[in-house]
Amino acid sequence: MTAQRAEQPGWRMPPLDGYTVDDLLTLPDLPPHTELIDGSLVLVSPQRYFHFAAIDLLVTGLRQTVPSDLKVAREMTVVLDRRNGPEPDISVIKAAAKKGLTQTYFEGRDVVLAVEVISPESEARDRLTKTHKYAAAGIQYYWLVEMAEPHDHPVIEVFELSADTGTYRSTGTYRDRVKVDKPYPIDIDLTAIDEL
Repeated sequence: MTAQRAEQPGWRMPPLDGYTVDDLLTLPDLPPHTELIDGSLVLVSPQRYFHFAAIDLLVTGLRQTVPSDLKVAREMTVVLDRRNGPEPDISVIKAAAKKGLTQTYFEGRDVVLAVEVISPESEARDRLTKTHKYAAAGIQYYWLVEMAEPHDHPVIEVFELSADTGTYRSTGTYRDRVKVDKPYPIDIDLTAIDEL
């Protein structure tokens, strides 16, 4: 048993107190899109075409009207605290948070909107765990995107952080088009996913 452990990469044996963001950012050989949730490394399952197409559709739409003081980023780690570094599918960040092309993460305080495209294996994390963690970090807006029958188009539930409760409240569900004014004017035809 000891010989087997020695042959495995070092990151597979978790530290007694769990992993930290420093580990997430520096451990060699981590699979792409590994997240840190409550000190545990979370590996991502292979994604459906819908997941990738929905991200492309939304990134393109978000960039069309993004103001100069914001940037749209996809699949970048967001450091919320020492033991949490999730990777939203899309983040709208303060432009000043972009430090350069070699940057590997953003701070939670710099994220204005986090977007998660729900996969079967990530549904509980996206709906429960991340909703709580993003709200606690003060991320003002959160979108949950899922595939809806019968045409497999994206449906987006939009959330806004309540100043009174410190939790998210739903401000609407969008099926064929998402048209909102916050965090900036956004208008995206969700049926355009058929063209991707």
